[in-house]
Amino acid sequence: MQVSQKGIDLIKKFEGFGPISYSCSAGRKTIGFGHVINRSDQFQTSITLPEAEELLRKDLIIVEAYINSAVRANLSQGRFDALCSLVFNCGCGAFGKSKGLVALNKENYRNAADEFFSVDKGFIHVKGKFSNGLYKRRQAELELWND
Repeated sequence: MQVSQKGIDLIKKFEGFGPISYSCSAGRKTIGFGHVINRSDQFQTSITLPEAEELLRKDLIIVEAYINSAVRANLSQGRFDALCSLVFNCGCGAFGKSKGLVALNKENYRNAADEFFSVDKGFIHVKGKFSNGLYKRRQAELELWND
């Protein structure tokens, strides 16, 4: 599967566009729409909107491939889009080790959603602290999940 425009729009909304490199809430050097800068990246300090959109699409190809390989359950487009936003934000490693993925691969969609998006268990903390911004993002992803 591939992320739809609706999923891309959600990611862009919550990531926001940063034309100049900045440190994200997790302390990583970031640019564009939440792209974590690597030493080999050509965009180290600034990026245009079209370049950022192209970079986001490239980042999402990796996210899509990971989800397509890690998730064995059937997914609707809305659920796939929600997972793309979640994995883009929290990373493949955290998603791959999550109880939510275990539940999802057992086709227990309700428990998976609870593990991914809920205030009690969801991916809503940065360095151990509750993030209202992440909570809002998880609620928007949950809306897509339930679509």
